[in-house]
Amino acid sequence: MFTTIKNSVPMSVWYMLISALGFALMAACVKEVSGLGIPVLEIVAARAIVSGIISYADIKRKKISLWGHNKALLIARGTVGSFALMFVYYAVTTLPLAEATVLQYLHPVFTAVLAVFFLKETIQRSTIACIAISLLGLFIIIQPNLQLDNAIHYPWISIGAAVMGAFGSAVAYVIIKKLTKTDDSSVIIFYFPLVALPISVVMLGSDFVVPSLAATGLLVLVGIFTQVGQVGLTKALHSADANKATAYAYVQVLFSVFIGWAYFSEVPMATTIMGGGFIMVGALINVLWKR
Repeated sequence: MFTTIKNSVPMSVWYMLISALGFALMAACVKEVSGLGIPVLEIVAARAIVSGIISYADIKRKKISLWGHNKALLIARGTVGSFALMFVYYAVTTLPLAEATVLQYLHPVFTAVLAVFFLKETIQRSTIACIAISLLGLFIIIQPNLQLDNAIHYPWISIGAAVMGAFGSAVAYVIIKKLTKTDDSSVIIFYFPLVALPISVVMLGSDFVVPSLAATGLLVLVGIFTQVGQVGLTKALHSADANKATAYAYVQVLFSVFIGWAYFSEVPMATTIMGGGFIMVGALINVLWKR
């Protein structure tokens, strides 16, 4: 039976599901290691080290230059990606896993708007629908904060960090779109740890915490699961039927809801489920409209 299911589902979809699971497990490890007292900036630095080693080995395997061609844009990609990751990790460590993941999926809204101005893409009805529906979803998610008599309130700074992380991800995506015309994907990926490591170390300063054995293992897993997510995503998008697979990226939300419930005992609020549904519908409309 499993073989029949496996053969009937395109490989790109399997790759995208693996990618979504990898990113969900990465977020769970970030949340867990933060609970062991490791600062967010130290987690970013640890991820940069693991990612840097893997990316460096990949570039050497391809026998291409480490430094790329469009250095200014490569550095910009690394800088934007670094701060976006800091925001995302802060949101993951201070919000329930489901809420942090759902808010991260606001990035198609920002990407759609930025693409109009910087990639000269024409704005379409699908883009307008994506923006309107996703913003409605965001409004529903923050409803508990707007009700003074509600027992549960999310920290506004955490919600802001999640939204800024989504915005930073969108900016990085637009820069990457431009860079793909001049530089190899491995070089583009390598510039993230190249920039993120010194920035996070300088900002961390004296707040460095010597990790325990368990925390060290989790920090390594953050880097490994990130790589699993990135490799799965790359392979899915390089497949012939990548268009069908793109929509499956949003399964990460379901994985995060399940992990949050099973491991962290987090039960998503009704407003999160409803608002998250609107955000995913808005994003899917933008993805699938042309198809």
